[in-house]
Amino acid sequence: QVQLVESGGGLVQPGGSLRLSCTLSGSLGDISATGWHRQAPGKQRELVALILKDGNTHHVDSVRGRFTISRDGAKSTIYLQMNQLKEEDTAVYYCAAIRSGQQYWGRGTQVTVSS
Repeated sequence: QVQLVESGGGLVQPGGSLRLSCTLSGSLGDISATGWHRQAPGKQRELVALILKDGNTHHVDSVRGRFTISRDGAKSTIYLQMNQLKEEDTAVYYCAAIRSGQQYWGRGTQVTVSS
């Protein structure tokens, strides 16, 4: 089992920045990837960014150049630095981890971008 807890969401004006954190606990061995997803009202959940076991990262086109996924040395905390936020980035952001073929999810943190 892997437990994930997100934090760092909030209300920010367009053009602003936020940093989300995801703390992982439990059986962290053999985690092949961790990532951030988001779900806006009335839309499906979508991948935002991914970091693989070897440290390689992937960011979807809509956030590339604005968002950066990273992790600490112990691989127990995942971050999402979000810059140049837009109103369309408003969503609940979820942290996820894949371990032994099973995907684990956090409960999410709300990010609202509004003036």
